[in-house]
Amino acid sequence: MTNLSPLAQKFILHFGEMGSRWGINRTVGQIYALLYVLAKPLNADEIAEHLQFSRSNVSMGLKELQSWRLVKLLHQAGDRREYFEPPKDIWDIFKALLEERRRREVEPTLSMLRDALLETPATDADRVAQERMREMYNLIELSSSWFDDVQRLSPETLTSLMKMGSTVKTLLNVGDTVRGTFRKKRAPEPAATNATAADSGDKGE
Repeated sequence: MTNLSPLAQKFILHFGEMGSRWGINRTVGQIYALLYVLAKPLNADEIAEHLQFSRSNVSMGLKELQSWRLVKLLHQAGDRREYFEPPKDIWDIFKALLEERRRREVEPTLSMLRDALLETPATDADRVAQERMREMYNLIELSSSWFDDVQRLSPETLTSLMKMGSTVKTLLNVGDTVRGTFRKKRAPEPAATNATAADSGDKGE
């Protein structure tokens, strides 16, 4: 790497390694980390020079980052070259990563499970397996609905929600306690015992 501080190099190298765990290769991860840490638009030639990558690898990496919506293309006055920069808001980056992971990994699983649940089980073993698949489908579907709700939240609301931390868990626990108490109050009265019924009969004589 050229014209980069040791701190920036450390970040870029680490991000390249982490990128493979998020579904992007090391080259793409390093390109993104460079754009993020320098916090200014760069063209493909500048990226190739900083990272010592070939121009073709940079071009392919930028296309993948665009497909993930992790960089955007822009132009500068008096310059015909294309420049790239990441989203300025860290929450936009976070949501873009989650959305792309869902599109590539979660949605194909949901599609497969939907098809499996439409089949008529031929054996008891198939019925058990299908019921297990239904549980998995319901959980993933619930998680996806939650994610859709999160995507619609503003960065300010997301930040406040994350900062609440254990407070959210406390509120949920209180809600569970209230619901449990309410259910107990609504529970039907127990049936009269034989002894009680007999006493009632004696009083009636």
